[in-house]
Amino acid sequence: MKGVRIELGGITQHNVKQLKRLNQYIFPVSYNDKFYKDVLEVGDLAKLAYFNDVVVGAVCCRIDTNGGKRRLYIMTLGCLAPYRRHGIGTVLLNHVFKICTNHGNFHSIFLHVQINNDSAINFYKHFGFEIVETKDHYYKRIEPSDAYVLEKVLTNTKGS
Repeated sequence: MKGVRIELGGITQHNVKQLKRLNQYIFPVSYNDKFYKDVLEVGDLAKLAYFNDVVVGAVCCRIDTNGGKRRLYIMTLGCLAPYRRHGIGTVLLNHVFKICTNHGNFHSIFLHVQINNDSAINFYKHFGFEIVETKDHYYKRIEPSDAYVLEKVLTNTKGS
């Protein structure tokens, strides 16, 4: 789209409430204060997405080490409904890929998606993620409560 700017910005003490508000609109689950406190400390692993200077999306990740494998876990990646299909999710996911390329030693990227969220599942599959597991009763207080684990194994990162 011509004349559209999509930019990423850091999450700080001054704008973390915008992230909280976004997540309330985008996701069917609530995140506790500890989530937001932790997000403030992960640096580049959390970003707000701006569409022509308006905050419309965000990504929040953390590093997970399991069985000696270093993986990047996408805790949240989302965009407000009216702004979907404008490339914002792609910009956010490309940021995640760039982190993995620049910092290396990541075996894979993974996340949980509610089993009925076909648009999210198709979005991630488009970028090479695969459903590797189903977690029964992963979510509390929402239906369906089951989640898929989607994972993309990285082959071209440093040290793997």
